[in-house]
Amino acid sequence: MTFADFQMTAELRTAPEAVRRQEERLLSSVIAALVERLRRKPPQVVVTCARGSSAHAATFGKHLIERYLGIVVAAVAPSITTIYHRRLSMNGQFFLAISQSGKSCDLIEQAVAARQSGAVTACITNDAKSELARSCEFVLPMEAGPELSIPATKTFIASLSVLARLTALWAEHEALANALRRLPDRLAASSELDWSNLVGVLTRAESLITIGRGPTLAIAREAALKLKETSRLHAEAFSAAEFQHGPIALVSSNYPIVIFTPTDAAAAGTNQLALNLKAKGAALFATGSNDAPPGQLETLAPDQPETDAICQIQSFYGMVVRLAAARGINVDEPLHLQKITRTR
Repeated sequence: MTFADFQMTAELRTAPEAVRRQEERLLSSVIAALVERLRRKPPQVVVTCARGSSAHAATFGKHLIERYLGIVVAAVAPSITTIYHRRLSMNGQFFLAISQSGKSCDLIEQAVAARQSGAVTACITNDAKSELARSCEFVLPMEAGPELSIPATKTFIASLSVLARLTALWAEHEALANALRRLPDRLAASSELDWSNLVGVLTRAESLITIGRGPTLAIAREAALKLKETSRLHAEAFSAAEFQHGPIALVSSNYPIVIFTPTDAAAAGTNQLALNLKAKGAALFATGSNDAPPGQLETLAPDQPETDAICQIQSFYGMVVRLAAARGINVDEPLHLQKITRTR
C-alpha cells in the first residue's frame, strides 16, 4: 500500500476542513453561551476529564486557559468516582470532558457526578448525541465528521481548535481568534512538509523521547502515543524542563530525541536544551530553526504559538504513516486497539 491508500492518510488530510466547519457552523453560538455563563460567575478551577489523545488535548487546554485566563486547570481521576465512589466537590467550578466518541463509561459517570455537585459542565465530542453529550449542560461539537481509522488524527486536531476557540472568546484574545481563521490553510500546508529524515532513523529505533514545552507539550505527548499505536515503537514524552531532572541521563547517539519547539517565550529555553543535547551527542531532531539539517524538521513560518503547535502535529501525522509502512505495519489496523474504548 502507498501513503495515499491508508485510511489514516485520508482522514488527516480532512482535518483542515473539520477546523473550517467549526468556524462556519453553530459552534460559535454554543461557545458564546458557555462563555457568558462562565463570565457571570467565574470558576476558580477548571477540571478536565479525558483519556488517550483527548487527555493530550486537555493538556493543551490547560496551557491555553492558564496562559490566557490565569485560572488553574487540573485533571480529575474518574476512578475516584467510578471505583472508589467518592463524590468530589465542584460546586461553581467548570468541568470539561473531552472524548471523540462520547461513550467512555468513566467520563460519562464523572460528568454526571460533576453536574450533580453544582459544576458548570461541558464536553468536547465528535458525537453531539452521545451519552456524554446528554450528561453535560453544554456540548461543543468537534465537527470532524466520521473518523474510521483507529488512531485519532483529525478529531485530535479538531479538539485542539475547539479549545483554542473557547479560550479566544473567553479571554477576548483577538490575535488567537484571527490565527484560528488562518489555521485551515496552514494545516493544509503543514500536510505537505517533508519530515522523511525522521523515517530512516526511527525505522531502526527501539525507543525514543519526545519533548515539548508550553503549547507543544501536548503535541509531544500525542506524538509519543501515536508512535506506540501505529509503529509499536516505545516513546516517552517530557517537558523540556522536566527532561533535565533525571531523564537526560538517557542521552546517547543511538537514542533518538524529537523536540517540538514552541514559537513563544518558551522557545529560548527549549533551543538551549537542543544545543546542550547536540553537544552531548544526542540523535536530535527538532522543529524550528534551532538545528541544522539533517536534524531539522520543516515547519511553517511562525504565526501564533498555539496554532503553530497544532500545525506541528499535522506534519508529524504524515510522517507516522510512512514510518509505520517502513516498519511493515498497517496503521489502519493497530495491534490490540479498537476505535471506542470503554473504561470504568
